[in-house]
Amino acid sequence: MDIRKLLEEVKTGAVSVEAAETRLKIQPFDDLGYAVVDHHRRIRNGCPEVIYCAGKTVTQIEGIIENMLAHESNVLATRASEETAQAILKRYPEAEWNPLARTMVILCRAVEKTGGGRILVLTAGTSDIPVAEEAVVTAEFLGNEVERLYDVGVAGLHRLLAKLDVIASANVIIVIAGMEGALASVTGGLTDKPVIAVPTSVGYGASFGGISALLSMLNSCANGVATVNIDNGFGAAYIANSINRINR
Repeated sequence: MDIRKLLEEVKTGAVSVEAAETRLKIQPFDDLGYAVVDHHRRIRNGCPEVIYCAGKTVTQIEGIIENMLAHESNVLATRASEETAQAILKRYPEAEWNPLARTMVILCRAVEKTGGGRILVLTAGTSDIPVAEEAVVTAEFLGNEVERLYDVGVAGLHRLLAKLDVIASANVIIVIAGMEGALASVTGGLTDKPVIAVPTSVGYGASFGGISALLSMLNSCANGVATVNIDNGFGAAYIANSINRINR
């Protein structure tokens, strides 16, 4: 439900005060038994509830999607397996499935643009792209303009330096890297814009599933670098969106 639209309809007389009251009473959340869907999250936080698919059955995911669409809410589902995605697509063929990002998007209303600046998503290597794509899909779902700059890690630093104009023109930069995670510090030293670092679980044995990159990013000597959890492209994009909404 769009609260502003409802209030405008009450103002013009298209909807009675009593009808509006009824719609508002049922709006805050729906208890489905296995999930309590928060319909006021978009009003409070600027983003509707997002479905985290891991650990949920297809039936549960379909039930949440059905409930959200009934309330005119756009749907973003993350960490969907191929099997889950194909099952959802049979029921909702309009869904946009990104197999790299493991995300599904269903739009029932136009995406409201943030009006903020562009978000730049960098990866150190090609192996980091799945996490990057999760960030891209999330940021675009939230109404941001996004640019990708992939495979520009420090093993070939000239690749990054050749794109200084792109880095300078971004409003927020998401840096995604595994191995030792050095790209976040290097990028932080090249820009005055906020850098959100995302360590990935990419790397050889001593990377400890991303912990090595996480610790490197947490200990960055470059100013303006903040770090989210391992492989958390969604969280990085959400923070970048929050920054952009401040500047709109």
